[in-house]
Amino acid sequence: MGRDIVVATPSGPVAAWRADPPYKAAAKGAIVVIQEIFGVNAHIRSVADGYAAAGYVAIAPALFDPVARNVELGYDADGFKRGLALAGELGLDAAVGIVRATRDLLQQDGHRQIAVIGFCWGGTVAFLANTRLGLAAVSYYGARTVPFLDEPLQAPMLFHFGAHDSAIPAADIEAHRRHQPDAELHVHPAGHGFNRDVDPTHYDADAAAEARRKTMRFLATALR
Repeated sequence: MGRDIVVATPSGPVAAWRADPPYKAAAKGAIVVIQEIFGVNAHIRSVADGYAAAGYVAIAPALFDPVARNVELGYDADGFKRGLALAGELGLDAAVGIVRATRDLLQQDGHRQIAVIGFCWGGTVAFLANTRLGLAAVSYYGARTVPFLDEPLQAPMLFHFGAHDSAIPAADIEAHRRHQPDAELHVHPAGHGFNRDVDPTHYDADAAAEARRKTMRFLATALR
């Protein structure tokens, strides 16, 4: 279902995983899938594949390519430390620029209904793709969004949080509600990374399934 492609971006060529629906009918829309700090690894590729199976064209650009290519980190202390360093080296502005280039590629392919779905650090990138690029966005446990919450939404927005997420305190979730009252926001009985099904220390099947249902409902409305 998926294949490797290259996206031309202001930061140079960026590898990406593209997954297309398995049938010939017109796609429901297109999705830019934004990685966590661990790179476009097997999990992120499977997320893209899952949205393609549901009828969406999905592209997951390797955001770290401008600073380090072929990054696929483990979910351990070393991987976390390396991922944070790479995210800091790249910067959010460059990340949003790569999302913009990916959106442009999808538009060149004829897609007009495009959303962004991001996880953790990618959840913050997804939020900024909404406020700065005007794309409908879904942010899963975006832990770095608070400094940008005064930026006005430009499209429909959905936030997913975990009630037991030590990286995102309840006060930060409440700040999202207060600053972005027009956004849809759900707090699930889970911790950080609850959608990461390859990581048993963080994955919560019930929360992931419920968030997926709400995300699919959101996409059906936002991309119609």
